[in-house]
Amino acid sequence: MHHRTSRRTLLAATAATVAAAATGTAALPGVAQAAAESHTSTDSRLRRLIAGMSLEEKVGQLFVMRVYGHSATEPDQADVDANLDEIGVRNAAEMIAKYHVGGIIYFAWAHNTRDPHQIADLSNGIQRAGLAGPTPLPLLVSTDQEHGIVCRVGEPATLLPGAMALGAGGSRSDAREAGRIAGAELAAMGINQNYAPDADVNVNPANPVIGVRSFGSDPDSVAGMVTAQVKGYQSAGVASTAKHFPGHGDTSTDSHTGLPVITHTREQWEELDAPPFRAAVAAGIDSIMTAHIVVPALDPSEDPATLSHPILTGILREELGYDGVVVTDALGMEGVRTKYGDERVPVLALLAGVDQLLNPPDLDVAWNAVLEAVRGGEISEARIEESILRILRLKKKLGLFDDPFVTHRGVDRTVGVRSHLAAADRIAERTTTLLANEGSLLPLSRRSHRNILVVGADPASPSGTTGPPTTTLAGAFEELGFVATALSTGTAPSASKIAEAVAAAEGKDAVLVGTYNVSATSSQRTLVDALVATGVPVITLAIRNPYDIAQLAAAGTAASLAAYSWTDVELRAAVRVIAGRARPEGRLPVPVQRADAPAQSLYPVGYGLSYRRF
Repeated sequence: MHHRTSRRTLLAATAATVAAAATGTAALPGVAQAAAESHTSTDSRLRRLIAGMSLEEKVGQLFVMRVYGHSATEPDQADVDANLDEIGVRNAAEMIAKYHVGGIIYFAWAHNTRDPHQIADLSNGIQRAGLAGPTPLPLLVSTDQEHGIVCRVGEPATLLPGAMALGAGGSRSDAREAGRIAGAELAAMGINQNYAPDADVNVNPANPVIGVRSFGSDPDSVAGMVTAQVKGYQSAGVASTAKHFPGHGDTSTDSHTGLPVITHTREQWEELDAPPFRAAVAAGIDSIMTAHIVVPALDPSEDPATLSHPILTGILREELGYDGVVVTDALGMEGVRTKYGDERVPVLALLAGVDQLLNPPDLDVAWNAVLEAVRGGEISEARIEESILRILRLKKKLGLFDDPFVTHRGVDRTVGVRSHLAAADRIAERTTTLLANEGSLLPLSRRSHRNILVVGADPASPSGTTGPPTTTLAGAFEELGFVATALSTGTAPSASKIAEAVAAAEGKDAVLVGTYNVSATSSQRTLVDALVATGVPVITLAIRNPYDIAQLAAAGTAASLAAYSWTDVELRAAVRVIAGRARPEGRLPVPVQRADAPAQSLYPVGYGLSYRRF
């Protein structure tokens, strides 16, 4: 059986395919010339490897696919059933043997990420399966570990502030360090391609899919943070991925459920959307992810960018000079399925200039569609070999042809270690943003405001391992010597729940309300109004988008802050700021418009209060 093949045998097989002994050529006079010859030599070996692959193997290398289960060979029965239903195989090893996929993507909901040691074992099993094929090939193992509100691997791995929080902190050094820590931990678990950072410039407060996943609304600031994160991730040996090209920051439609249209002119695109991607290319980004969005100014055909030759080849490849790996956003998203059927989407994506086809809804349909397109001459074999060469170059750069395996010892020495956790806390403290502080209520003193009620929204943990937010916030107060009570009121508190919160506020010294995307009609506004009416000082903490204060500015709250996410590291940091154990150093990386006059700014970019006394 494949999983019983020895590690040494598998490594010898793949090394023999790629590695070459010294040829005895005379030394070259210049470093640049030597590097160029080395690159050419590597490409030559990789091309020979590609030439020996069957067409089915070549097509398989283009796909990155989900698979259910915690093990590559022995998943739980429920995951076996899900795999059979969706993919027609029992497990990851069978999928790799049948379809020769070049990559696998991990999701928490697919039960791939239970704990760091299990993830490492799963990664090793996947690599064994890849090396046991007719042409022994390691796999790119990927995930969406943006941190903040998009996080697939949770505690005990280190959780770090997300993009907008880092944007609020304003430190490129912190952004790079966060990327380095995150990348090192992913690499230790055998995850070698991360779909981060988000390079979108969030200029639309109503954006339903990006928001705090973006570093902010200023293109130059976003570009600087993207550069820092790319360098951080890739210094740790993980492929970084800038997304979503050509820019998803000004949409009011979620591309998971519809096809957004960006109305920017070509000049606006150059000014607003392009800078972070140009910066990523200049920083040596390993991969770039496409967006399922229509940008008529860039392609009048109104095809989504994922399927657009003018955008992916004309602009990204030719104008920006990018020759790294281009990966689609997930092909099961509605934005890419609106105009064409699932059998046409992967073919059109390859013709547009894509290299990796991510997570099609039906792998068999997509794989056979590409196979038939090559056999029928719609896609030349030379065209897919261009993409395979880019993919194999990346695998070679990551050292996967030398040793794709990881160890439990490496996990223990890297994942969730004390130094990483301490760094995450320090970075998070510098991101919390104080927006209002009437009468200098904050920092709270245990002498005058010791008894705290914590109410508000309790959205599910991004990674499934932290929270709930009200409990986390209350626990953080308790650790600092306060007396705190947690009461979950939800994102849409009912009249009875609001009444319960008002009753619970009686006798308290202060109330902290965790708000979550407050709208003009949200009953979260009613909750805050009712609590303010009790006369107890009310503090609001936006645990996702920082725009909540625009809907609450007239409520008479005593203080307002923004945390940018509800993972424990950001919530604990916010409590330390509220309690005066840390300074509020964060500054808004996006403007907050007035709720009653959206054309006017309530708080500009760069706004943030500090404490008069500390």
